Amino acid sequence: MTRILGISAYYHDSAACLVQDGQIIAAAQEERFSRKKHDAAFPRAAVRYCLAEAGIGAGETVDAIAFYDKPLRKFDRLVETWLATAPTGFGQFVVGLPVWLRDKLWIEPDLHEQLERCHLKAARTLFLEHHFSHAASAFFPSPYPEAAILTLDGVGEWATSAVGVGQGNRVSLLQEIHFPHSLGLLYSAVTYFVGFKVNSGEYKLMGLAPYGQPRFRRQLESLIDLKADGSFRVDLSYFGYLDGLTMTSDKFDQLFEGRPRKPQERITQREMDLARSLQDLTEDIVLRMARHARQLTDKPDLCLAGGVALNCVVNGKLLRSKIFRDIWIQPAAGDAGGAIGAALAAWHHDFAGVRHADGRTDAMKGAYLGPEFADDAIEAWLQELGYPYVRWTEVDIASEIATLLASEQIVGVCHGRMEFGPRALGNRSILGDARSAKMQSLMNSKIKFRESFRPFAPAVLAERVADYFDIDRPSPYMLLVAEVVTERQVPHSGAGLNADLTRWVAAVRSDVPAVTHVDYSARVQTVHRDTNPRFWQILTEFERQTGCAVVVNTSFNVRGEPIVCTPEDAYRCFMGTEIDVLVLGSCILRRSDQPDWPQAQQWRATIDAD
Repeated sequence: MTRILGISAYYHDSAACLVQDGQIIAAAQEERFSRKKHDAAFPRAAVRYCLAEAGIGAGETVDAIAFYDKPLRKFDRLVETWLATAPTGFGQFVVGLPVWLRDKLWIEPDLHEQLERCHLKAARTLFLEHHFSHAASAFFPSPYPEAAILTLDGVGEWATSAVGVGQGNRVSLLQEIHFPHSLGLLYSAVTYFVGFKVNSGEYKLMGLAPYGQPRFRRQLESLIDLKADGSFRVDLSYFGYLDGLTMTSDKFDQLFEGRPRKPQERITQREMDLARSLQDLTEDIVLRMARHARQLTDKPDLCLAGGVALNCVVNGKLLRSKIFRDIWIQPAAGDAGGAIGAALAAWHHDFAGVRHADGRTDAMKGAYLGPEFADDAIEAWLQELGYPYVRWTEVDIASEIATLLASEQIVGVCHGRMEFGPRALGNRSILGDARSAKMQSLMNSKIKFRESFRPFAPAVLAERVADYFDIDRPSPYMLLVAEVVTERQVPHSGAGLNADLTRWVAAVRSDVPAVTHVDYSARVQTVHRDTNPRFWQILTEFERQTGCAVVVNTSFNVRGEPIVCTPEDAYRCFMGTEIDVLVLGSCILRRSDQPDWPQAQQWRATIDAD
């Protein structure tokens, strides 16, 4: 038995993964345990969970630790950048060098010290390149025996994008784009300029784009020298990420009608149009890279990873382009997924492990790789604290949840194994009635405490997806955008420049208005009986009662907070928001039955102004 512990840490979204004889046993992000969003610390709690899930006790030895990055190569890039940009880069030098000298140059000894605290030893320590870890996370769990690979993010050591190929149990990177020329950093720079937080607000920019017009497309194109194969060079005079402490420069301000928006300022048409222009340019670049990858590798299928691969609008356009027969995106495409990639790369490359790929089923187990809490333990906890509940049988609970949803009750669910990656897929989710015209605004304002324009995703029975959305294949990880089918759309006038965003958001656009974005699009999750039988049964019951096979599915958290992990996390979020019903395992709690929770005001005050 070969056991490998994959680690992603020290930058953002740290995580751990345990692979045993090539099978992913467990994976989790540290933020879910620490309750610190995008936690970058060594994932000690996640490691302990993974070890426990694999049955590895104190004092035992794993065959290898696989780290997703090569810190010394990253330091080499930083030093070269500081020297090349002197003296303007002095600010970055002053901020960055002490951190490296104190912490990040000593990652290997720190890894072993942290493992000792987890009462674990490792026979080998392996360091893999950042984009190689991304590529491994994309290909090895995919269903394909062979495939092209495309990785895109901000920056690893030097690489910002890579084209590779996977065959059997081997991954090779063939070409790279290097820092400072980066699609991910370009997207993050505009994210900053529009007033959202870098490394967490990029998905807000994607959601804002459909409200805009691409009137800044030409200006954005003037900032890069884009080639036919998708490679490009950035005009760095418009950006600050190379030698400054902001993402954009004064020249960028002059080109795009003034200074960056401050986070609490009103979103104007400028921000909407800039988001749309960047989204269109990003789609163009990725499609060019994909065509080049197809020509270079001659493989019919494509695997994707890296933070840019979480742009589900791009993914949908790529799928519909027919450049590849099919695409598969790692559900934890960002840095957290590097833990999976590092562990699987070690298994296949360093231990010559066998890989089985049938062309149909991936190895991610639906991304349900986190901790689960037993019904008896949940019930004991509820009784100890005096929280009123009713325990249901597995046969009846799906029908009851469907009934609650059909009456427009908002239901938070915390059951089964927690999802790995940024998407809640039915086990740590807040559910609502997709038929309700008021559900989107209600959930944004009263539950999520976030911007009104943000869309919600539909969860739909896999067997019924084509009845609602223009997509012809599964989308289990909520990583593909498709249009609502024409016959379900409701014509609307849209809105012109400088329209009121709140009224624009509220317009009804289909017979499932709560999950239909302004451009009739939806970020689709198909729900499958084999990977999540309870969620599938809830949807089946909901369709039986209402004739609709779609519900709203959003992550069980609020702005600035990680997705809930434990029943305690779920109860806090339940009582701090206006969720009507909480499902913990097989126990159902109604808000109207609960005692006063005096901590609600204090809990809301801790929410980060993200």
